[in-house]
Amino acid sequence: MTISDLKPAEIWKYFDEITKIPRPSKKEEKIIKYLLDFAKEHHLDAERDEIGNVVIRKAGTSGKENHKTVILQSHSDMVCEKNADTEHNFDTDPIQTYIDGDWVKAKGTTLGGDDGIGIAAALAVLTSKDIVHPPIEALFTVDEETGLTGAFALKEGFLKGEILINLDSEDEGELFIGCAGGMDTVAEFSYKKKNVPENSLAYKISVTGLNGGHSGDEIDKGLGNSNKILNRIILTAAKKYDARLAEFKGGNLRNAIPREAFGIITVKKKHSENFEKITFELAKDIKNEFSTTEKNLNITIKKTDLPEFVISKKIQKKLMHSLYACWHGVYQMSADMPGLVETSTNLASVKFTENNKILIETSQRSSVESAKYDMAQTVASVFKLAGAKVKHGDGYPGWKPNTDSEIMKISETSYENLFNQKPEVKAIHAGLECGLFLEKYPYLDMISFGPTIKGAHSPDERMNIPTVQKFWDLLVDVLEKL
Repeated sequence: MTISDLKPAEIWKYFDEITKIPRPSKKEEKIIKYLLDFAKEHHLDAERDEIGNVVIRKAGTSGKENHKTVILQSHSDMVCEKNADTEHNFDTDPIQTYIDGDWVKAKGTTLGGDDGIGIAAALAVLTSKDIVHPPIEALFTVDEETGLTGAFALKEGFLKGEILINLDSEDEGELFIGCAGGMDTVAEFSYKKKNVPENSLAYKISVTGLNGGHSGDEIDKGLGNSNKILNRIILTAAKKYDARLAEFKGGNLRNAIPREAFGIITVKKKHSENFEKITFELAKDIKNEFSTTEKNLNITIKKTDLPEFVISKKIQKKLMHSLYACWHGVYQMSADMPGLVETSTNLASVKFTENNKILIETSQRSSVESAKYDMAQTVASVFKLAGAKVKHGDGYPGWKPNTDSEIMKISETSYENLFNQKPEVKAIHAGLECGLFLEKYPYLDMISFGPTIKGAHSPDERMNIPTVQKFWDLLVDVLEKL
């Protein structure tokens, strides 16, 4: 069985097609063409703006032609992450999907359920012949994952709708009416190349097998951060045996908890035996610390060829200590909504560049705007004290919950009638585009819901098949009730 055989057929058909279309963030040309061709094939009005956002419009069904227009919103890009041993080119290759029990997964890569299933749901509504609905505007934004570029560039007047259903949530049974805002903080060190100390051996330290995941949804799960683990090992070796750093490469995307990190260090031959013993013991201790949340954590320390250079001791010390001091994880829980993370930060990536620079990327989130900036300054201060250059991204606003929302009340009632249980109405710590939409269209009444997706932004991404049916049933019923 393939995913095209799953039910409801109308939504899985389009999701199957979408997985075959490369759509990395900032490289959405192929999926944009697919959407415009789709509109043309089905004789629907479509419009593309300058940045690449696409809206496809469909008139309301009989009796609902003059009702308020509903915007079905999803983003057309996907996070492109793969395991180190997976051969896959996200620019050209289709996602290799497979079914594992109640889950749809991808072979060694992200699945793209975030937000391919939202796209598929919108397309299924647009082509339906039997769903009763008001006028529809299906909005597909670009570059949500790496910069919210499409939402930022959305112009006033592009949309006519007054109600927006965001199809980018990942927890079935939960209706979201608010989200966190976020921003990035990037630190940069400059280093000088130094000769490898004489009588040295080189070791490659690898941290792999971590779960990773979404830096909003998963930040409170106690997951390991590969950059923090690798840095801990290297700093210990530097303090005990004067280990010298030649390479540090960990993490990839700012909105993903880093799963893998790799470092190369040198140690004097006379220390090698003790270094190996102490480092293996430390690795064992770290694995034990994460034995509950990171069962597949793997730390290896292997001899390798001597590197061409090591970085200066001065910069190595500043880098190691600032990475150690940099906060990662939950900083504050919400006092207003129990169980909601209010403020967090993610130590996302550490990379050596070709021009003798070391870049450290971090991202901050908070449902309180002032706390978001405070967290960003907290992180910046660590690196500034170490002498790094620091800059902040523009960030994006959060979405303040509206407990009097009409679409919330309709969706809540619809869910209870369909499934004989109450949904949870809550805010989400992840960033959605809704806050930016409100800046351009302050009258919008919004809600967000979707099927259950676990491990988003990592190769462990998986989508729960039964919840896709419930997601579809809810969407159809809400459209009929509006």
